[in-house]
Amino acid sequence: MTKLAVIAIGGNSLIIDEKHVTVESQYKAAKETALHIADMIEQGWEVAIGHGNGPQVGFILRRSEIAARVEGMHEVPLDVCGADSQGAIGYALQQNLQNILYQRGIKKKVVTIITQTLVDKADPAFAKPSKPIGGFMTKEEAERRQREQGWSVVEDAGRGWRRVVASPLPKEIVELETVETLLERGIVTITVGGGGIPVVDPGDGNYEGIAAVVDKDYASSLLAREIKADLFVISTAIEKVAVNFGKPDQKWLDRITLAEAKAYLAEGIHFAKGSMAPKIQAVIWYLENGGKEALITNPENIGRALKGETGTWIVA
Repeated sequence: MTKLAVIAIGGNSLIIDEKHVTVESQYKAAKETALHIADMIEQGWEVAIGHGNGPQVGFILRRSEIAARVEGMHEVPLDVCGADSQGAIGYALQQNLQNILYQRGIKKKVVTIITQTLVDKADPAFAKPSKPIGGFMTKEEAERRQREQGWSVVEDAGRGWRRVVASPLPKEIVELETVETLLERGIVTITVGGGGIPVVDPGDGNYEGIAAVVDKDYASSLLAREIKADLFVISTAIEKVAVNFGKPDQKWLDRITLAEAKAYLAEGIHFAKGSMAPKIQAVIWYLENGGKEALITNPENIGRALKGETGTWIVA
């Protein structure tokens, strides 16, 4: 392989707006993203694709909650929701990309790997769960869940109570060797979906699923480091990254160094904690551990960005 890239796609990028949330609408959005990835492949890149799953897991949880309340069905555990979303999103990306490559006469296979991500049970995130999941509850139901199921719950700005889970750092990609083998064979591999299904090792060498959420950019960064990718692409909602966003002195970033990225992040005023800050941190970790260069842009501009026409490039 001469050129190897990891592309991290946001789960929100499969949902155009609140009127287009159906499975069919998400499939069409996946096709749009797949077109731009196919352009990269056509330019000679081997690619591994990671993706988010926040909205999709939310839908699965809501369906589960409604089915339990209305029909008395069992609820789906969070780790299984993650697995379900990996399969569904992977299917949409896999089929679309396979079809586009076939139409272009490119003989490449595409495969989705249901991926587990090992996390540390001693990670400080488990002491302070902060990631809201599932629907809203009354105070009474929240207290019952806390008492009977050990949930962590918080009151959400007067709208009701919600469950919160930890977002630990990824330590190891369990299926890494399989992913490497597929990439070496020239197979486009969709992996670490939603950051991977969080699992822990209880101490006997086995794996157990755990109720947590791994940041997909952090997991994709780990993947890029482990497979020694030449390029780490974060595909998001914006064409370029800006500092002092929305202010008179706003500045779009075309090309910055690792040192500059670390300085901007350390200032704590440029990148929102729930959106751009994790992306910049993911890039920093990649570059600090031997990565060559990273790109942040939106899906429709990946082709132009690779030609140096747009996007934010961060280099070692």
